[in-house]
Amino acid sequence: MSRKGRRSLTPEEHELWNKVRERATPLHPERRQPLEAQINTSKQDPPKNPTISPFRLGEKRTETALPPVLSPSISDQLAQQPVQMDRKAFTQLKRGKLKPERRIDLHGMTLARAHPALNGFILDAWVDGLRLVLVITGKGKDRADDGPIPVRRGVLKHQVPQWLRTPPLSQAVMQVSEAHLKHGGTGAYYVYLRRHR
Repeated sequence: MSRKGRRSLTPEEHELWNKVRERATPLHPERRQPLEAQINTSKQDPPKNPTISPFRLGEKRTETALPPVLSPSISDQLAQQPVQMDRKAFTQLKRGKLKPERRIDLHGMTLARAHPALNGFILDAWVDGLRLVLVITGKGKDRADDGPIPVRRGVLKHQVPQWLRTPPLSQAVMQVSEAHLKHGGTGAYYVYLRRHR
């Protein structure tokens, strides 16, 4: 049987199914749905294709064509996160007034080396009772964008905030923010840690 679409039941199969259904006890009687309704929902009309304006191969795109939509940048994502720490301390942090107590430079490392190094660094700082650390990722190298899918620069720059939001680091991290220019700007992150109990 092909997977493209469901075939309809033959009269013999339908009769056999009705006999089985009469003898069976439903697991969830409140969710019972007749077989005909299940079959009818699977045969809905496919959505109509949108009309495509005429074009010629090799023709430049028109002004009405939309550019590819990228997800928000890491800077925008971090700026949209709610402030978990004290607002006054957060304001000082954003202005570069707070000095990081420890720093790690992941810049130039591969993802395979950087992830365990970051885990060890953050958890050690948390156990030591530190509150503010600096994680330097670098801004990333420019690459030729030859493909149809846009590629962002800075693999570590985009990966580190995700690592900080997932276990085991999420238990230690309270707030992540881009660093002030004097501490590395967009190539570094302030990581504000929770109190270790």
